[in-house]
Amino acid sequence: MALLEQWHAIAYNENADSGELQRFWGRYFELEKGVYEQLLTNPDEEVKGTVKELAEKYDLDIMAMVGFLDGINDCLVTPNPIETMEEDTEVSLAFDKEKLYKGMVEAKADWLYELPQWKEIFSEEKLAELYKEQKRSTTVVKEAKVYPNDPCPCGSGKKYKKCCARK
Repeated sequence: MALLEQWHAIAYNENADSGELQRFWGRYFELEKGVYEQLLTNPDEEVKGTVKELAEKYDLDIMAMVGFLDGINDCLVTPNPIETMEEDTEVSLAFDKEKLYKGMVEAKADWLYELPQWKEIFSEEKLAELYKEQKRSTTVVKEAKVYPNDPCPCGSGKKYKKCCARK
């Protein structure tokens, strides 16, 4: 079984006790935060190594490292082969800073997008702009409903029912 499948079996186990699963995620989020604090200290440095080497570097067990790689993969400059990776697979943690910040906002991971290291990477204004961009990108805007007796949106001046509603 590939490492990612093992991680999913543990992290998304529907048969697990909800309290146990909540504690599992709480511990994982603390470990994840520690890795991001280190990565964001030198954001332009490309960190590379095998899954096992990176787990040792960041003091994580293999499964926690797999979870971390799963979470960051969409924000990397070059995504890792997470579906097929094993302990000896060479991976990179070179990330796109804006994508990573927006990914954290999208995941509602305030413990990550509020890390003080972000203020060393982006200005307050840029952080606010990235935050707003991400929030806007997931906001669904419903167009106003046009009723039969409303003026036609095409601008003809006729009622909608006598104009475009007939087409």
